[in-house]
Amino acid sequence: MTKVAFIFPGQGSQTVGMGAEFVANDEVSKQYYERANEVLNLPLSDYMLNGPQETLTLTYHAQPALLTSGVMIANKLIEAGIAPQYTAGHSLGEYSAFVISGVIDFEDAVQTVHRRGVFMDEAVPAGQGAMAAILALDGEKLDAICQQVSAEGEVVQVANFNCPGQIVISGTKQGVDEACIRAKEAGAKRALPLVVSGPFHSSLMQKAAHNLKDTVENLPLQEPKIPVVSNVTSELLTTVEAIKEEMVAQVTSSVKWQQNIEKLIAEGVTVFIECGPGKVLSGLVKKIDRNVQTYCVYDEASLTQVVEASKEWKQWV
Repeated sequence: MTKVAFIFPGQGSQTVGMGAEFVANDEVSKQYYERANEVLNLPLSDYMLNGPQETLTLTYHAQPALLTSGVMIANKLIEAGIAPQYTAGHSLGEYSAFVISGVIDFEDAVQTVHRRGVFMDEAVPAGQGAMAAILALDGEKLDAICQQVSAEGEVVQVANFNCPGQIVISGTKQGVDEACIRAKEAGAKRALPLVVSGPFHSSLMQKAAHNLKDTVENLPLQEPKIPVVSNVTSELLTTVEAIKEEMVAQVTSSVKWQQNIEKLIAEGVTVFIECGPGKVLSGLVKKIDRNVQTYCVYDEASLTQVVEASKEWKQWV
């Protein structure tokens, strides 16, 4: 039997027009956008469909926007007869995975990630923190560079293990800038600033994690009907207690995306479907293992492509 995983992108993937074709042509898809507006009392769908990009990129808008788009697309796939055996999400994307796995209601998830974004913005206001992707540098060398820069007074640390040859760092803007310079001096091929509004997955987010804990403790969660892979440990999350710990810990912990995909492949997953704007995660998965199949669903044409491909998968024959 072919095993399928739905994977959900995190911040940086948001783009004006995300989900527009589905919303224009399908009433159920439109309702997801409208429900998010109602829950937040914000014109979130307008930011998603019309921008401007600067407004959409603000962390407290980007987070519920990506969740709304990802959940809507995943449900389009499920309606088409394609259901996942596992789910995973990169950072913020993990909340979309929780919704699809039956852990949390859509409305509660939208409200929670909006608060998460507010807490993150309050912890480090936009412009004071930064993140960057470092290409083709050994992880131990990069970690040593981060420790050196941090010892000199500017916080910077490894935030994401994305795939072989790509590690993301996070910290103060000055710390990230200096670490990028030293990384290139140490042999990194490139150092690319990320389009995010804060130093996510670093110790600078400790205040946000503390504030989020109260929100998480009061959430009515259920045990997952579909296994979810933890960003923090790369193990399968199976209990409500473990999921609540995950929601808080992942704010300051590194995202072990490469290890997550390796875990899913070890579980027998051979098809990964990225639900949401862009193709970032699919590209990372291919760099981790070229033998698996990857698909991205973000409009009607890409959905049709996956539905057609699914006819060849054993479980759909």
